[in-house]
Amino acid sequence: MADFEAYQEYQRIDDYEEDSPPGEEDLLIHVPEGLRDSWHHIKNLDNFFTRIYHFHQKNGFACMMLSEFFELVQFLFVVTFTTFLFNCVEYDVLFANRAVNHTGQSLNPLDRSKVTLPDAILPSQQCMERIQGNSWIIFLLIMAAIFWIYRLGKVICNVLSYWEIRQFYTKALKIRMDELCNFSWQEVQGRLISLQREQQICIHKKELTELDIYHRILRFKNYTVAMINKSLLPVRLRLPFLGDVVFLTQGLKYNFELILFWGPGSLFQNKWNLHPKYKRAGNRLELSRQLSRVILLVGVANLLLCPFVLVWQVLYAFFSYAEVIKREPGSLGARRWSLYGRLYLRHFNELDHELQGRMGRGYKPAARYMNAFVSPLLAVLARNVAFFSGSVLAVLIALTVYDEDVLTVQHILTAITVLGVVITITRSFIPDEHMVWCPEQLLQCVLAHIHYMPDHWKGSAHKSETRDEMAQLFQYKAVFILEELLSPIVTPFILIFLLRNKSLEIIDFFRNFTVEVVGVGDICSFAQMDVRRHGNPQWMSEGQTEASVYQQAENGKTELSLMHFTLKNPRWQPPQDSSVFISHVREKVQQDTPSTQLLPSAQLLLSEAPLCTSLFSNESATTAPDSLLASVLAHPVLTGVAGRGRRGISSSQQPHAGHAHSHHLLHSHHHDGVTHRGDHAVANSMSASDSRLLGQSSSALLSEFASAEMSLHAIYMHEVHQQKFQSQRGPGLLQPPVPMRDLAASAAPGPPTQTIHTASLAVPSPLRLGGWTEEEEEEEEEINNSSVLDQSQTSRGSS
Repeated sequence: MADFEAYQEYQRIDDYEEDSPPGEEDLLIHVPEGLRDSWHHIKNLDNFFTRIYHFHQKNGFACMMLSEFFELVQFLFVVTFTTFLFNCVEYDVLFANRAVNHTGQSLNPLDRSKVTLPDAILPSQQCMERIQGNSWIIFLLIMAAIFWIYRLGKVICNVLSYWEIRQFYTKALKIRMDELCNFSWQEVQGRLISLQREQQICIHKKELTELDIYHRILRFKNYTVAMINKSLLPVRLRLPFLGDVVFLTQGLKYNFELILFWGPGSLFQNKWNLHPKYKRAGNRLELSRQLSRVILLVGVANLLLCPFVLVWQVLYAFFSYAEVIKREPGSLGARRWSLYGRLYLRHFNELDHELQGRMGRGYKPAARYMNAFVSPLLAVLARNVAFFSGSVLAVLIALTVYDEDVLTVQHILTAITVLGVVITITRSFIPDEHMVWCPEQLLQCVLAHIHYMPDHWKGSAHKSETRDEMAQLFQYKAVFILEELLSPIVTPFILIFLLRNKSLEIIDFFRNFTVEVVGVGDICSFAQMDVRRHGNPQWMSEGQTEASVYQQAENGKTELSLMHFTLKNPRWQPPQDSSVFISHVREKVQQDTPSTQLLPSAQLLLSEAPLCTSLFSNESATTAPDSLLASVLAHPVLTGVAGRGRRGISSSQQPHAGHAHSHHLLHSHHHDGVTHRGDHAVANSMSASDSRLLGQSSSALLSEFASAEMSLHAIYMHEVHQQKFQSQRGPGLLQPPVPMRDLAASAAPGPPTQTIHTASLAVPSPLRLGGWTEEEEEEEEEINNSSVLDQSQTSRGSS
């Protein structure tokens, strides 16, 4: 009977075209006089919160609109300049293969042997005749013009949309544009939550929580992270001679989102609700066939557009990287976190700037680990190739210094450039003579920041297989460029031959792992970070989780995400089950850490943080700040227990307080009915020479402490997991992995969705005009896709 009553409480609400609950369309709510005409009853809160977030991350209206303007100009430049190079340049004259001078007769016959740029450029009339005589050029220019006009319309909509967000910042949040850069996102988010109490931006909730806002911004992103975690998306390929490779590019990711989230025929009927037919298990086979046909059509469309996209990719890569490669050939040997790595290592409910900061801290340790692997054979070859190339290059440089006419010799400049590139590349294979071989320690430092690592890496950090798998997460920039160039060719085949075979598993995934949050819509159930529903017993949730193997998140994603979100948002009050888990972990860390040597030192964990690096590098504060940070990490302030009056570093100001009026670094606040007091030992340990710490942005400093604490917890949880993992490796004790298809087929259908009293959402990202960029997070335009028709403007009044 109790279960039936609970079910009645969570019964499903009807779907509405607006983001508002039923029965509240005519609800009268008091709105302050100054805000009456602006931001009451937002029609699409997903879009609104996402624009607020990107407005902050992109540094305000002026920067965003300037970027949009130059993106349009960049597209025009690439199209017009390429057309000019193909049709308006006489290359026989430019290369001096034909003595033709279009500038007229010269008075001095000796000048006839010197070719100038105007000589190689055709007259405008002849150039236009060439263009008009080529039907392919005309067709491509028409397509480019249509696309540019479409983008121009979106830019105009964005101007109107983000001007409204600017007004919201200045009038509602009381943040001036010249001060926006001084506010952290947590402070903006705090003011947004406080504003909800004054006027109901979200009409169906009296108060917003941090999790509500994160869910709305990251709705589709959380689904993608969950599918990568469950190995559902076909991004791993087995190729001849190359073995297992990971292939995930911007174009392939764009197609995944187009098919699943926001494109025609996608699974979502609007931006916040999964279509009801996908929530019923009875027609799963028919729905999988429909999804398979949609994937086939998208794959064929990609195949037809492949030549045009490929040409654009090549041109964009050439204009973007040719000068960089010429100036710094070694830049191709630099590494970056791959797109797959960013999704594999991303926590649930982790915003872009949080992920970027965490990956930035892990960059140097990861680079040191990858550079620690050297091949003795390649090192010998590299030294000799560098010697011979350097010798020839030295002679050529000496000759050019003696007589500059040497540069006029055919291909001499090309030879100098190629030799310089060869020397730069070969030097990357020569190991540092001062390097110490300690792969396990280096990989432990990497784990402190990235938080995720496959089980078989433990104890195998010295193996080339581990390095190759790490390279899938931390790839060369040259590999990134090559993958993006191959993406138009490979993407259609992945969609047609691999993703179609996953259609039934995708249908089962969205049905089994979609929950409905009252007044918010459908979200991925993994994003709730519910240890009871999705915990893994091997990740310190034993006895607290009821999840089957199919329901468990892999690699401790649920547990680590919950801990990360709690530390990043200390004012958030987690549910009871989550609070018990967090208290349990902190208690175990407090009990076990002093007796173990598993955790890195304070300075080691914080050495990559920009703020703390500046503190450590200051000679006048080499002792006190280091001891301060060490005492903070060693003190129970970071490993206290919630249930026994645990102490934590709280935000230095209330959400509604002004940024300029922050006076204290540590203070008390109330959380889960327990009073959290600032650690006075930490404050007292700050000497006069450390007073500069208080002058820093308190939110930035607290963020560094939270990152350090998360590093400690992540390493500890991995050590505990490894102990449990090793203890189960006996015969018959270790459960083999079960394919997703078999688990989904055998899983009990259960109710199609569950209604949870929380709030959350998020939005997709469309194709960028500027092609593919090195930065993975380009979601500022995902807002534009969902709001071109309504100009992304919020509405008020009745639904």
